[in-house]
Amino acid sequence: MMETIALWQPEARHNVLNSLRHIHPFPILGRVNKVLGPMVEVGGMRSSIGSACDIYVSKGQCIEAEIVGFRDENSILMPIGRVRGIAPGDVVRPRSTPPGIHIGEHLLGRVLDGKGQPMDNRPLTSAGPFHALHGTPLNPCDRHIINTPMQSGIRAMDACLTMGWGQRMGLFAGAGVGKSTLMGMMARNSDADVNVIALVGERSREVREFLEHSLGSAALDRSIVIVATSDAAPVLRIRAALLAATIAEFFQNQEKKVFLMMDSLTRFAQAQREIGLMLGEPPASKGYTPSCFSAMAELLERAGPGTGQGSITGLYTVLVEGDDIAGDPVADAALAILDGHAVLDRELAERGHYPAINILKSVSRLANSLSGQDVQKAARSLRKELALFERMEDMINMGAYEHGSNPELDRVITRMPAIRAFLQQEQNDASNREDTCRQLIQLMKEE
Repeated sequence: MMETIALWQPEARHNVLNSLRHIHPFPILGRVNKVLGPMVEVGGMRSSIGSACDIYVSKGQCIEAEIVGFRDENSILMPIGRVRGIAPGDVVRPRSTPPGIHIGEHLLGRVLDGKGQPMDNRPLTSAGPFHALHGTPLNPCDRHIINTPMQSGIRAMDACLTMGWGQRMGLFAGAGVGKSTLMGMMARNSDADVNVIALVGERSREVREFLEHSLGSAALDRSIVIVATSDAAPVLRIRAALLAATIAEFFQNQEKKVFLMMDSLTRFAQAQREIGLMLGEPPASKGYTPSCFSAMAELLERAGPGTGQGSITGLYTVLVEGDDIAGDPVADAALAILDGHAVLDRELAERGHYPAINILKSVSRLANSLSGQDVQKAARSLRKELALFERMEDMINMGAYEHGSNPELDRVITRMPAIRAFLQQEQNDASNREDTCRQLIQLMKEE
């Protein structure tokens, strides 16, 4: 009733009129003013950053774009695809819904692009609730404590780099040392309920190889793969990472243990750098703009323990330029945020040692709280013996070390073949975490 609303009061009337000013019954159309490289400058738009738009080009076709910034009175858009075909005066229409996807169990076993469209030549229904790409941050005080160890299926990691459900690990390596193979092994052998795998900036040739050889059909059935190849627009590469995080959050809310893997975090940062530089953002270390590091932190913090029983365990690969972690700004930023890191060593790979995990350079910040005292003691002994052997390896190989002069080193030399055999693992070799811990304890017993 009009009496209950009391519109006659000046304050109430002002509030109603103020609300009506923000309602646009008809979308305000814009027009293309200028195209600068992959950027499109549009006048007349009144939409916010992150909004999706359609650019109507010749012959009735349209190109999806996203608002990434503003310049004076104009909006700066970046098309999801190519800018070819866009002309001055083309009409731009904002979409009524933000970028997102309908998520449900029907996505399991599917391969999607950064827009959420199928890439496996199978139809995809719009079942399940709609979720926008940018999730709502959780209150850190509401997250549960990480207290359950995860089975990765990799002996070297389960023994010395124990991960917990909800932990976030980095996989640091140069090109060609076995990152994709290791990711596939963990996807197949882990005790996760759901795998969400984002291939961001991946070579198109390697996508099918990863799906068929590294992952396999059995693991694909409980996985969702998001792909944005290296030739995709920067916005699409960023969307692929955000889409993977959004899907993982949905299954986390279903009280499931989700294993989120992303290859790679570096290419996500590079895509953000491209956008930042084109918008005029000042470059910092090695050309990376400040927005790269804030976007990385926002993305990584979406993984972790949930407010219920569900959790998102994250594994993010980081491409290390020249195999030098210390000189890479993305690696430095990731080290400060993640809960541990595993370093793949090119020298080990060249020796045929796979997975090429350098135990001495790797660490899990939660390993001590997730493993028993006997496992911790054995893991420390393993690290100690590896460090001793690495320090003396050159002298041993040259014949400069005289057997018997150091009993501890003699014992390490005798045990080293067994240690190396324990840390190596064939691609199709599945490993149970409890068996791995028993083998580690048995291996490191004093003789």
